[in-house]
Amino acid sequence: MEKLNLQQATVAVIGAGTMGMGIAQLAAMHGHQTFIFDLDNSKAQDALEQLTAQLNKRVQIAKMTQQQLESTLGNLTIVADIQQLAQANLIVEAIVEKKEVKQNLFQKLATICSETTIFASNTSSISITAIASAIPFPERVVGLHFFNPAPVMKLVEIVQGLKTSASIANALFELMKQWNKVPVNAKSTPGFIVNRVARPYYAEAFRALQENVTTVEQLDYIFRECGRFAMGPCELTDLIGQDVNFSVTQSVYQEFFYEPRYRPSLIQKELVDAGCYGRKSQQGFYDYRQEQRTPIYAIPEISKQDSLKISLKIHDHSEKFVELIQRFKLESAIDIAYIEAKQNADSKQSVIQIEDVYLRFTQGESVEIDCINEKVILMDWHADWQKAKAVVVTASPACSQNDCDKVTQLFLTCGIQTIWTKDNPGLYVTRTIAMLINEACEAVLHHIATEQDIDSAMKFGVNYPQGPFQWAEQIGFDHVLTTLENLYRIYAEERYRPSLYLRKKAAILGLPEIASSVLKQAG
Repeated sequence: MEKLNLQQATVAVIGAGTMGMGIAQLAAMHGHQTFIFDLDNSKAQDALEQLTAQLNKRVQIAKMTQQQLESTLGNLTIVADIQQLAQANLIVEAIVEKKEVKQNLFQKLATICSETTIFASNTSSISITAIASAIPFPERVVGLHFFNPAPVMKLVEIVQGLKTSASIANALFELMKQWNKVPVNAKSTPGFIVNRVARPYYAEAFRALQENVTTVEQLDYIFRECGRFAMGPCELTDLIGQDVNFSVTQSVYQEFFYEPRYRPSLIQKELVDAGCYGRKSQQGFYDYRQEQRTPIYAIPEISKQDSLKISLKIHDHSEKFVELIQRFKLESAIDIAYIEAKQNADSKQSVIQIEDVYLRFTQGESVEIDCINEKVILMDWHADWQKAKAVVVTASPACSQNDCDKVTQLFLTCGIQTIWTKDNPGLYVTRTIAMLINEACEAVLHHIATEQDIDSAMKFGVNYPQGPFQWAEQIGFDHVLTTLENLYRIYAEERYRPSLYLRKKAAILGLPEIASSVLKQAG
């Protein structure tokens, strides 16, 4: 069978909104004759005028040549009659997110276009299988999900419905690479890759707010500083639109037959009910009616005791402390002694001992349930200990203020501020990343996408600093599994149930000789 090639395809884009015009711009910039159709022809004409002005500005600041501008605009044509799309090889719809509307459009196009014309939907969450079910020759219906703004964002999800032709998906994959995009393959499922895997980033943050263990400003700061996310969950949903994000969450929750992992948040529902949609309504989690949103989070300043000498004992059963210990070693005021792990030690955790206080990474425990009689301080994960400015910590009830002050001074000695928080099992970054990894594992388990495509999707689709499986390699699959098992035990909720795929990965990677063989086979 001859390989399908779309490099010279005539492209049509339906919908002259921001997304539709962005897709049309991409196609035209890469040499495709491109038609734009919108039911409101004046809207399409206005959109083209706005695009022309934007591209002219790019020429003025040397981001685009005059020749590229003329070529792009020369490839773009507004059509007033949908019948004029008969010659298109690839039609991309970017219209309202309603299944019936999309089906009606494709049904009409099926009477106009050739049976080989590809019908691509830019839907972000509607089932491609469902859309295709009402269309003649359903094998030509495919998901081509761009991210906003389409000319800038690298990721494109290529979504195959149950009957989508593999040759069409492969041809689109090659076409997107030619358009300088990062294409990933996904099976049709609610939310596809990004809108499914990303749900815990919002859900766990909103839960922490609902349980009153942190504040909006503190939470966003923690994710930016410790997780190295570009934006915290509250400011990000303000940017997306609380109504939009809530709607997607509801859709995924319903489409998954009310799977607890995707349950919407009452915190977010309150914002939506109040019309506090975020930036576009000038109020969401933050107030945008002033020039600078308020309040801004600032870590409480605590003075460093310059003459203080600190002695540490490192009970290290893993490499999790390596970067942090390296930072401690740079300080002459910190004396470090290594305690050899007992062969029969029950705990596999890394522990830093400061006198009679034990500091360790959270593994999903609750200090008020699991450590009530022990002097334990749990700390959250940090993505970059060498450049860390702050660390999140929580103390068990057995710890005195003096015990907490010792830990504060330890971190201050090397320039790291402590953010003390109420008990929150798994704390914030560790808990959220564990849930993101778990969701990614479920997607692989159900053959929605590969580990590599999921990592690419999350990095290029929502600008995560790493993909879920890259985090898992860094933190440790065993650590992630233990964190989820503890959350599952403490909350007794299905949303924290560890994925079977995660369990298998942790088991395999726990046996080095088996892991080496399996990883080689996995490519």
